[in-house]
Amino acid sequence: MPEPPTVRIPKDFLRPGPPRKDPVRTVVRTVGEVLITLGLVTLLFVVYEVYWTDLISAGKQRDATSALDNQWKTKTEDAQRQDHFTGLGEGDGFAKMYIPSFGADYHFTIVEGTTEDSLEIGPGHYTHTAYPGEAGNFAVAGHRVGKGAPFNDINLINSCDAIVVETQNNWFVYRALPRAEEKAGWAEGKGKEAQCKGVSVLGGPYKNLVGQQIVSPSEGLVVAPVPGSSTAPSAGEQAALMTLTTCHPRFSDKQRLIVHAVLVKQWAKDSTKPNWTPPELKETA
Repeated sequence: MPEPPTVRIPKDFLRPGPPRKDPVRTVVRTVGEVLITLGLVTLLFVVYEVYWTDLISAGKQRDATSALDNQWKTKTEDAQRQDHFTGLGEGDGFAKMYIPSFGADYHFTIVEGTTEDSLEIGPGHYTHTAYPGEAGNFAVAGHRVGKGAPFNDINLINSCDAIVVETQNNWFVYRALPRAEEKAGWAEGKGKEAQCKGVSVLGGPYKNLVGQQIVSPSEGLVVAPVPGSSTAPSAGEQAALMTLTTCHPRFSDKQRLIVHAVLVKQWAKDSTKPNWTPPELKETA
């Protein structure tokens, strides 16, 4: 019998074909790559927002402090030790702020205005509010994260903690007011401590005022002469307050954290003692 014909099978036919794509693996891989990319972008943003902007603001703060120091050296002192805040432009430094409980190295130059550019320099004064030592409400805003973060820890300010403000001619000592839970029994309790001298539960138009509160961003009245009220007090009952405002919680602007303090003491500077500082600056933690 004749032999059957030889069947030649092409070599390519014997090679395995490309693996079939698994749609589930493809989706998982794609999602993973997207998440990694988003993570890197977020990390870069955090580094920029927290660290790089801090470096930029630190330089601007040093410049503002140097300019203020030079101004105080060259500007004619008032014989009555009165401070004058006329002619301030947006971003101009005019005072220094110390919070001794945050450590001896905590100090910032306060600048005029609360625009984004001003707050990149340091704490900014609400231009329509009082100035240091004046009756009314000396209100100051500051960043909590990035851009120097001067108000990062103001939630840690306790009642009676000092907030010291230095001007060309004076030192003003404000102390944080009692918190809501401390108001009842204040006079018999913490109010007896030596550090709390001059701090009391305020009455009259200020009866609802507390040392710390969290509000919505629309609550603009927290910097009013009577915080939380649109009614101006009479000259005889007007207190001298200081209010600090910042975003809350950290890394968010959904709310505002507010600290209220009252003026308890004023020290006039003595040109014959240029290195003297008030004893309140020694109240470091």
